[in-house]
Amino acid sequence: MQAPTIGGVTVPRGDGTTVVRVRRGSSLTDFADRINANPASLVTVLFHLGEMATATQSLDEDTFRLLGAELGYDVQVVSPEDEERELFEQFDIDIDTGIEDEEDANLQPRPPVVTVMGHVDHGKTRLLDAIRNENVVAAEAGGITQHIGAYQVVKEHEGEERPITFIDTPGHEAFTAMRARGAKVTDIAILVVAADDGVMPQTIEALNHAQAADLPIVVAVNKIDVEGANPAKIRQQLTEYNLVAEEYGGDTMFVDVSAKQGTNIDELLDAVLLTADAALDLRANPDKDARGVAIEANLDRGRGATATVLVQSGTLRVGDAIVAGSAHGRVRAMLDEYGTNVAEATPSRPVQVLGLSSVPRAGDTFVVAPDDRTARQIAERREAADRQASLAKARKRISLEDLNEALAAGKVETLNLILKGDVSGSVEALEDALLQIDVGDEVELRIIDRGVGAITLNNINLAMASDAIIIGFNVRAEGQNAEVAEREGVEIRYYSVIYNAIEEIEAALKGMLKPEFEEVELGTAEIREIFRSSKFGNIAGSIVRSGEIRRGARARITRTGVVVAENVEIAGLRRFKDDVTEVREGYECGINLGSFNDLQIGDLIATYEMREKPRD
Repeated sequence: MQAPTIGGVTVPRGDGTTVVRVRRGSSLTDFADRINANPASLVTVLFHLGEMATATQSLDEDTFRLLGAELGYDVQVVSPEDEERELFEQFDIDIDTGIEDEEDANLQPRPPVVTVMGHVDHGKTRLLDAIRNENVVAAEAGGITQHIGAYQVVKEHEGEERPITFIDTPGHEAFTAMRARGAKVTDIAILVVAADDGVMPQTIEALNHAQAADLPIVVAVNKIDVEGANPAKIRQQLTEYNLVAEEYGGDTMFVDVSAKQGTNIDELLDAVLLTADAALDLRANPDKDARGVAIEANLDRGRGATATVLVQSGTLRVGDAIVAGSAHGRVRAMLDEYGTNVAEATPSRPVQVLGLSSVPRAGDTFVVAPDDRTARQIAERREAADRQASLAKARKRISLEDLNEALAAGKVETLNLILKGDVSGSVEALEDALLQIDVGDEVELRIIDRGVGAITLNNINLAMASDAIIIGFNVRAEGQNAEVAEREGVEIRYYSVIYNAIEEIEAALKGMLKPEFEEVELGTAEIREIFRSSKFGNIAGSIVRSGEIRRGARARITRTGVVVAENVEIAGLRRFKDDVTEVREGYECGINLGSFNDLQIGDLIATYEMREKPRD
């Protein structure tokens, strides 16, 4: 059945229930292949619907839905999870991590994976330090955990050595994405609350992430050794968020700890293991190809691209071909949290993997592929899909009305940024935070490139071509690259604390806004007498009613409340026979308004100036 002619073209039409599945970031050409249509005709149809796009441009979900509704198709955009599943099915790789489909005989107990969450400065890092007995606090800038890591400790529990895996998540609000991701890969959340400070906004946010992921929660009430500590108050406050302590008849374990003094750390680990045994069935099949998540990744000068990965099922071995996001490679070596070489990693074991082709993003899934060639093909497909999805996300839907308005209003100012950081989690957090800055529709922030590692010559060339500013987060441009940037006038900003970067970029965006002016009244004068002068025209003998009248100021003349002249200059100002520059309230003066002579007794002369309004 053919559609009615739209703009001179016909398109095969659905019956309203015909389902068409497209991948994220697909183009009109991809959609045309699915419905056996000419891409050019779809461009025309979209144009008549008030949207403009080329045949090869990545489109967002809303645009596809609009087009589908017009042509009688139910357009469904494939979810990222389904996309992954379809991709791995093509290469005959099993990516199921659930234990439901596994035979009981194949499942073995695995250690619990624990995320430490809470408000900034409530002592999460010091608590992990007390657990791991190694000091990472001193090296941190701005008191924030700039990277996330994973560590495993062993605790003797009921006469048995029990390993526990810990994932550390930063507390600053810019790292929301990291905390959300931390909640997705873990079994139990430890919520750290300072006994002297109470429940804070990020405490609630961390709690929301844990509850949304349906995680059992153990509350560590920290800083009980500090003056003013009130652990009972913390228990009372958290009852409002459905965390009721066991001693109050609830099922949440609260442990009073002091990370600084090392008090009750053993009791906290016992509480974690008791919660794991009571509430969770923590088992996995170690006898298959490994699958898991990249917790963090960075570019090491000596080792190349490295990634801290958490194995969720199977066993990862040195020599395995793996795919992590759009990175691939063969596992050259694996290191534990102490930098010791490890031959294999079983479920819930975090290890640092060496041998990847590039730096994966924090949160990317990794799988073991049959061989290097398959790993490379999967990585390339993933990279292409991600690129299309990001293009669709970045594309602004331009309607014909919007285009006309944009042309009438003039060019929108754009600030282009290139982000480079030491680890991918920090780059992701910084990107999320910057894209949330909103200073109105007149200026636009675009992140044109992002990456991990030192600032390279390619970054500087891209910045030159696109008038971009480079943001270096814990990384720098060195040697020849720094010289090229300085010679070519490329601005590079260096930061080690995330909120400094956010504040400065927000200030830069506000500086790009066109200035807004407001009128400020300087003074008013009432005309009492009019003197005729052959040399100067009419002189208004006046008394200053308010403020002051200045020579050279702009004035407005009103007569019985009606404006009779606007933007008139105070050309001359005299007190008796002397020329003066200003006359204040209560004094008389003679005012010459230049060529404007239509004056009457009783007219009011109001002077004003236009001042730039400060941006909020």
